[in-house]
Amino acid sequence: MSFETLLVAVRDRVATITVNRPDKRNALSAAVRRELLQALEALRQDDEVRVVVFTGAGDKAFIAGADIAEFAERTPLEQRQAMDDRRPFDQVAAFPKPTIAMINGYCLGGGCELAIACDLRVAARSARLGQPEIKLGILPGGGGTQRLPRLVGFGRAMRLILTGEMVGAEEAERIGLVDLVVDDDALAARTRELAALLASYSPVALRLAKDAVRAALEMPLSAGLRYERELFVTAFTSEDKQEGVRAFLEKRAPEFRGR
Repeated sequence: MSFETLLVAVRDRVATITVNRPDKRNALSAAVRRELLQALEALRQDDEVRVVVFTGAGDKAFIAGADIAEFAERTPLEQRQAMDDRRPFDQVAAFPKPTIAMINGYCLGGGCELAIACDLRVAARSARLGQPEIKLGILPGGGGTQRLPRLVGFGRAMRLILTGEMVGAEEAERIGLVDLVVDDDALAARTRELAALLASYSPVALRLAKDAVRAALEMPLSAGLRYERELFVTAFTSEDKQEGVRAFLEKRAPEFRGR
């Protein structure tokens, strides 16, 4: 895959999408958003890809927010149209394969919203995260007001959104905004290790497990438990379940095929 603003590499069943605008701190321009959608659609259909990792080029930023210059003169009607179109935040959140944000440097605004749409977040110790939109007289519009409270809790989300302050990686880990903090020089290796672990599992089980956990954000407990039971039974219909059980009994590594 060839893109103007992204680098996409696939290795050992793991795809890495790198936003490649280091001179703009990898800001989310319209071109980046459009190409993210294209890349995600291609990777969704690629059976050889089992995990997708997102990161930013260089060591300054994961994604430092939206490209502010692009909407400086945008009218409310134009902004409504832009937000009614398909958005990468929502497509990442709904992506059927595991997604990991590998956070290097600044992870702000739309960049933070993209990260929290991922399933897992690994941050370099020097990373800084936040939702600074309030400082521009606006609010998070890529899902931050909805996904952030579900991730870190109501009060912490209010503090981050209403103050616009940034937090360091270690505080982000403490409040649940990131899942793992590692030294900067270990970020790529540790993220690859995590991605490789997920890629070794059954794609069927991973997809169903994601569905079940995501349902907990939308359903009452009783409905969620019923949904979990249905997905558990669905897993029993897969070839991967048969292979996993056989491999366990035969004391060997399973060879999952995603069927």
